[in-house]
Amino acid sequence: MLLWSLLIILAPVSEQSDWLTLLTPASVFEGDSVVLTCQRKGDWKVKTMTYYKDGKVLQFSNKASSFPIPSAVLSDSGNYHCTATGRKYFQKTDISAIVNIEVQELFLQPVLTVSPSWPTEGTPVTLTCKTQLSPQRSYVQLRFRFFRDGRAQGSGGSSSPELQIPAMWREDSGSYWCKAETVTQSVRKWSLQSPIHVQSIPVSNATLETQAPGGQVIEGRTLVLLCSVAEGSGNITFSWHREAAGTSLGRKTQPSLQAELEIAAVRERDAGQYYCRADNGHGAIWSKMVTVPVRIPASRPVLTLRAPGAQAAVGDVLELRCEAQRGSSPILYRFYHENVTLGNSSAPFGGGASFNLSLMEEHSGNFSCEADNGLGPQRSAAVPLSVSGTGGYRRNLVTVSLLGGLFGVLGFVAVALFYHCSHKISGGSSVTDALRDASGPNPQESPHSSPLPATEELQPVYANVDPVEADVVYSQVWSIQLAEGSANTRRTFLEIQDSQVVYCDVKKTTLGAIRKKGQQQGRNSTKAAYQT
Repeated sequence: MLLWSLLIILAPVSEQSDWLTLLTPASVFEGDSVVLTCQRKGDWKVKTMTYYKDGKVLQFSNKASSFPIPSAVLSDSGNYHCTATGRKYFQKTDISAIVNIEVQELFLQPVLTVSPSWPTEGTPVTLTCKTQLSPQRSYVQLRFRFFRDGRAQGSGGSSSPELQIPAMWREDSGSYWCKAETVTQSVRKWSLQSPIHVQSIPVSNATLETQAPGGQVIEGRTLVLLCSVAEGSGNITFSWHREAAGTSLGRKTQPSLQAELEIAAVRERDAGQYYCRADNGHGAIWSKMVTVPVRIPASRPVLTLRAPGAQAAVGDVLELRCEAQRGSSPILYRFYHENVTLGNSSAPFGGGASFNLSLMEEHSGNFSCEADNGLGPQRSAAVPLSVSGTGGYRRNLVTVSLLGGLFGVLGFVAVALFYHCSHKISGGSSVTDALRDASGPNPQESPHSSPLPATEELQPVYANVDPVEADVVYSQVWSIQLAEGSANTRRTFLEIQDSQVVYCDVKKTTLGAIRKKGQQQGRNSTKAAYQT
């Protein structure tokens, strides 16, 4: 080929003529397939044909041919012409006119943009491969790919010029670029490399919060310790600690501004002070101490009944003592008799509480109590109690004293009656005489007389009848009838052969005074018995 070039250069060249023409496309874009054809006129026979670009030989052929450009590129732009050597009557060489071919860009070189331009850890980033198609070829479809440090990003080529990265981390820092190409891959263009440095933000303002059902940390239930930071990028390591000793309860590392630690079942011993720690490699920080109280539900209480004596009786003051062995204060105790509320008592600082009850016969039955500190009431087991009708030795003293006072009053009344009735005995004899006759010794009787025979049952003979005076009350009189035929019998102070009735009158005012005095004596006797 060099030889032929020299021959052409050294050979005499004729001037350009219209007998030889170089045919080219009107416009050429990147990627176009271009064919250059050197066309001759006339019937002379072409022996050789040569194509030139900017004066340089592109192709030499010993026969008529064309010159193809399979995929035009920008560097294919230039001045083209061709020459042909032929013979009809004599050897002749013709040169075509020069044709300028300018290959146009199909699309501009892409430019990679990053938004935000200075991303921080954990933030989303958008990569955009920007380019522009020629208006004459706007219908051409392009595909885009992105690369970091030579490794493709995403899942292959896409028709979208954007790549969305949900979160960039410090390890994602590197050199990025993109590529735009036609679907046929005839034209490919790369952007310049752009370094992306992902910024790290130190953690700040750590806080610890407690989360519990109902807002209260209750024994046996769940407790969540939530540690959070106001700022911080990248993977943050959270750890939880208890009290000043720094006992570690757990650790978590995750790309988040908060993390939580769950304690499935809290115990009483878990009460205390807690704090958390956060670190993303740019300096650790600690939260403030948080006091975590653990409330304990009241346990099932125990009911104890305490009476003054061994046997509970009517009038006794019964003490009901209810106590729960465990439970956060304050505790409210309720007392029940056969599920009927008797009353309640509070224990502000824990422990038990008592309730006093004055017993009556209807209080026989089951007693129970309930402990409630707001975390669920607990009922004790039922305790049975039998209440008797008497009050034991102490009540016997009271009864005896009362009876003694009553008998004293009755005696006083009897003396007054007999004294007042001494002038009103039917038959002309007075009560005083009858008493003297009954109590005086009979000289005819033996000093060792036999006991009195059994008397007949006392029968009431007469009760009050219509009184003549409104302030007179007739006393009921009883007759005593001795059995007949008894020897050495001593008659009573009142002998009534014909069942006569003895009356005596007593003023109402006199009876009122007697009753009042008797009641006072009874009260004094009762008071003395209680003091004893």
